[in-house]
Amino acid sequence: SPGGATDIIARLISPGLTESLGQSVVVENRPGASSQIAGELVAKSAPDGHTLLMTSQTLMTSQMIEKRTYPDLARDFAAVALCATSPLVLVVHPSLPVRSLKELIALARARPGEMNYGSGGVGTTPHLSGELLATMARLKLVHIPYKGEGPAIVDVLAGHLPFMFTNVTASNAHVQAGKMRALAVTGPQRTPVVPGVPTLAESGLPGFEVVGFFGVMAPAGTSREIVAQLNAEIGKVLAGPDIRERFASQALDPGNKTAGQFGDYIKSEAAKWGKLIKETGIRAE
Repeated sequence: SPGGATDIIARLISPGLTESLGQSVVVENRPGASSQIAGELVAKSAPDGHTLLMTSQTLMTSQMIEKRTYPDLARDFAAVALCATSPLVLVVHPSLPVRSLKELIALARARPGEMNYGSGGVGTTPHLSGELLATMARLKLVHIPYKGEGPAIVDVLAGHLPFMFTNVTASNAHVQAGKMRALAVTGPQRTPVVPGVPTLAESGLPGFEVVGFFGVMAPAGTSREIVAQLNAEIGKVLAGPDIRERFASQALDPGNKTAGQFGDYIKSEAAKWGKLIKETGIRAE
C-alpha cells in the first residue's frame, strides 16, 4: 500500500532505473492479501522483464501461515536483486502510558486479550514480530491485519491502535515528529536512525531478532540475460551516493548480491521463518 516500506523503497529506486534503462519505471500499488494480489499479477505476467515485483518476505510467510501454494516466492518467480534489509521498530501512540518494553509488557499482562496491535496483513514481518513478542513475553494480544502497512500506521497515529511493529522506513518521520513513541528495535543492534532506542533483546527479551528484506522478483521463466541485466542496473542504483545516504537515514542496509545469491538467501529465509511459524503456532485469524 502507499506509505509502506515496500512502496517507499520502490519509489526511491525507480528514478535511477528510469535513467539507466532509458525507459519509464512505474510503481503500481496492488495492496491486499499480504502481497498475494500483487504477487499473483506478476507471476502470471509475461517473463520479459517489463513487469516486476518489489516484495518482502511477506508473500512467503503469509502463505506458510495460510497454507497456500500459489504464488510461491521461490518457485513462481526468478530472483532478481536484494534491495535492502532493515530492522523494525516497536511504536506506540503517545497517549499509551508506557515508555519502555517492560512497561508495555506489564500493561498487556494487566489487560489480557484487550491489547490490539496492527500490521500490513497476515504473515507480514510486523505481524510475525507481534506474535514473537506474545510468545516470548507470554502475552495474549489481538492482531488486527490491514491491507498494507500504511493504513495500519494511520490508525496508530489516530490513536485507534495502541501499538504495532513497523518498518523504520515507514514510521521514522512520525517518531521524529513526536506522533509515535519508539520503544525498541528488532535488530541485533541499535540503529542510529532512532537514537537512544534499545533493542528488544536488551530490553528484556534476549534472543528476539527480526530483520526484514526487500527485493525485486520477475516471473519464472525470465531469461538469465534479462535477470542479469536488471540485477546489474539495480546494483548501480543502490551503489549511488544519494541512494546510500537516503537508505542510511531510514535504517536500510543496501543489498549487494547476485541474482543467484539472492535466490539462495530467499531459501534460507524460508527455512528460518518456517521454523519460527511452526514453533510459535502462528495461524491465520
